[in-house]
Amino acid sequence: MNDSAKIPPALHKVAVMGAGAVGSFYGAMLARAGHAVTLIGRPAHVQAIQRDGLQLEMGGQRHVVRLDAGSDPAALAGADLVLCCVKSGDTEAAALQMAPHLDPATLLMSLQNGVDNAATLARHVPCRVVPAVVYVAVALGGPGVVRHFGRGDLAIGAMPGGTQSSVPEWPTLQTLVDFFASAQVPVRIVPDVAVELWAKLLVNCAYNAISALAQMPYARLAAQADIRALQEDIVREVIAVAAACGVSLPLQVSLDAVAKIAVGMPRQLSSTAQDMARRKPSEIDHLNGFVARRGAELGVPAPVNRTLHALVKLVESGYDAP
Repeated sequence: MNDSAKIPPALHKVAVMGAGAVGSFYGAMLARAGHAVTLIGRPAHVQAIQRDGLQLEMGGQRHVVRLDAGSDPAALAGADLVLCCVKSGDTEAAALQMAPHLDPATLLMSLQNGVDNAATLARHVPCRVVPAVVYVAVALGGPGVVRHFGRGDLAIGAMPGGTQSSVPEWPTLQTLVDFFASAQVPVRIVPDVAVELWAKLLVNCAYNAISALAQMPYARLAAQADIRALQEDIVREVIAVAAACGVSLPLQVSLDAVAKIAVGMPRQLSSTAQDMARRKPSEIDHLNGFVARRGAELGVPAPVNRTLHALVKLVESGYDAP
């Protein structure tokens, strides 16, 4: 446990809304550092944590982390920091559930895929919202079990286009950096978080749907020349749509980022692949689907992203079939 003197005094109680793999991982890291953490998640996951503690498999070891867990958003009351980790399609509903329990002084961090979740949250909650870009490879190994495969760092910044009340000032962002550092979670402040969000979206678009449709990890995808060529087509489309939205993403830097993911997370299945394996709806509407939709709105063709989105949706449409 870290020295309590290193814990910023303004952040005493942490809650995680939507504690799946990502939320449970960061909740566990903070709880291991001595912070008071409450996870809000699905009943089976919550019951396992209440019974046995959260099982965190990391670095070849299994850590048992004791922390509070429940399924009622009312547990957010009194939290100084809330991590929103729900699926992108659930963002608006989660915001409406959270809003009555959030104090204006609360900090709400969006640890989600996609580029517009923080703005969606800010439209409905009474507190400041901090967009965060998440770089971690994790998966649920069953109720109450989180498996960590790599990384765990975050990038944060002021919300693009936010109101004065919702845009955190630099000292607030630095407080978050120090707070997560006490839990050995690296956080960096970026000058333009929109660029970082789009860059993460680009990588997700390059891997998630393909990994899901093939049910293969990143290194297997990168080993195929035709798949690498397909990923370059995806990247070029995302860059074109981002440019139409006012965000500049350099091509070579973007291609290098895609290549590095397969090296840094060779055994990782995308979150979309994990959802598909469990026959659960994915976030594809907010990944390749978002790029295709925004491209259509702005007159920028994105046929590869549109095709991948359609194929994933086709598979999902059969989940309820006999």
